Amino acid sequence: MPLPPLTLPPIRPLRELLLLLLPSRPAARRPDVSAKRVVDLLGATALLGLFAVPLLAVGALLYATQGGRVLVRQPAAGLAGRPFRTWRLHTDAAGRLGAAVRLGAAVRRCALDGMPQLLNVLRGEMSLVGPRPEARTDRADRLLVRPGMTGLWQVSARSDLPWEEMALLDRHYVESHWLGMDLAILAQTPRAACRHRHA
Repeated sequence: MPLPPLTLPPIRPLRELLLLLLPSRPAARRPDVSAKRVVDLLGATALLGLFAVPLLAVGALLYATQGGRVLVRQPAAGLAGRPFRTWRLHTDAAGRLGAAVRLGAAVRRCALDGMPQLLNVLRGEMSLVGPRPEARTDRADRLLVRPGMTGLWQVSARSDLPWEEMALLDRHYVESHWLGMDLAILAQTPRAACRHRHA
């Protein structure tokens, strides 16, 4: 008497059973492809290309007058509290000659000291627009977005905002930011930097 044909279970339920039994791999971290991140990458790349020569020239002058390191790294808390270090030009010429002091002051007035933070933007640690980078914070809302090179606090009509008002502007940005707001802040930043320079 012939044996009945062997029937196999459907492939899909079997595959789902194997997936349940086998240990799952950790989910791969997906790249951030949001519109804000795209603007950050394009903007940071363009600005680095635009300011590459001036930054190299200023770096050479700082090295010649200060005789030491040109870049410094400062601790900061990033998105979700992840620690990182921001890049800045070293303009602290305490104890140096008058030429070094004047050069450092000029670099800060032209807002060139923070331009190396474009590297942090490319690395995904910062954004072009966001709250001020701080080493630590007791306000959890600031950790919901990346810190920025510029923000509402910088384009405000006043350059001497008290800490409390700056904190309110940061909170407002975190709660209501969108791409249009970022573009408006970026458009106002050069004028704000010029106003601060001539203040």
